[in-house]
Amino acid sequence: MKWEVRGAEYMGSDRAMVIVANHQSSLDILGMFDFWHLMDKCTVIAKRELFFAWPFGLAAWLSGLIFIDRRHAQRAQTAMNESTKMLIEKRTKLWVFPEGTRRITNEIHPFKKGAFHVAVRAQLPILPIVYSSYHTFLDDKAKVMNPGHVIVTALPPIETTGLTSDDIPELIERTRNAMIETFKATTKEVENRFNLSGHSMAPAKGGTATVISRIAAAMPGCGAVTTTASKQGGAPTATTVTTATIRTPVETGVTGLIEPEARKIGSLLGGGDASPIKEPTAYRRKDVQRD
Repeated sequence: MKWEVRGAEYMGSDRAMVIVANHQSSLDILGMFDFWHLMDKCTVIAKRELFFAWPFGLAAWLSGLIFIDRRHAQRAQTAMNESTKMLIEKRTKLWVFPEGTRRITNEIHPFKKGAFHVAVRAQLPILPIVYSSYHTFLDDKAKVMNPGHVIVTALPPIETTGLTSDDIPELIERTRNAMIETFKATTKEVENRFNLSGHSMAPAKGGTATVISRIAAAMPGCGAVTTTASKQGGAPTATTVTTATIRTPVETGVTGLIEPEARKIGSLLGGGDASPIKEPTAYRRKDVQRD
């Protein structure tokens, strides 16, 4: 996974804010690990069920996560309201997934009101953060995951000074529309930049090379690559068996990059970097000097 962060200056602002982000998968948490250092002081709203997933739940609670009971709206709202004083006093950011649950449907779903009530009541700005779509490398239903690139964009903060609870529906709509526009633009950028389509297995529209063939072609010492794929209904699928013939192969590293079939989730844990994306992630942890 490669995470490209944009708008880091907004994340690093030394002020209390309510962060709202789209929620596609548990992979969102991996992205947060990658740029958490930019936000410095931040806590997260999490569902109460995660507290009982020990030892993670205990560690999360000790780290200051705020657990809410999603089955009882009033209790959830009360817990979020109680966090407001701490946010202001300690200049801490509150991270919320306003969609309420994760969905990989290549769209941003309607938002719940909790985060916006907190922001308006405390007169804190809203900081929208948008992950580009995972559909280019992740097929949740088929349990298939390939190397991927994600653009994470922090948009300019939306001020809430002077707003009241009557303004919340309009505030939600304005925030969501801005995030949808960014989501579509960054997703299209990833698709065009890496010529991706579907779940990163099929060639993009009008193209002939799959991701596997592009990886092999990019390797030094490798000649042309010929790929053939079995088709169902005239189009390759995420589980299509693909074979590659490599001329003048280089033994080291080839087997780790060219595989006969789509890899299942968990197969990426064996080490090595099989990603076709070699661009460095902006604002890597080691490049940031802390005060």
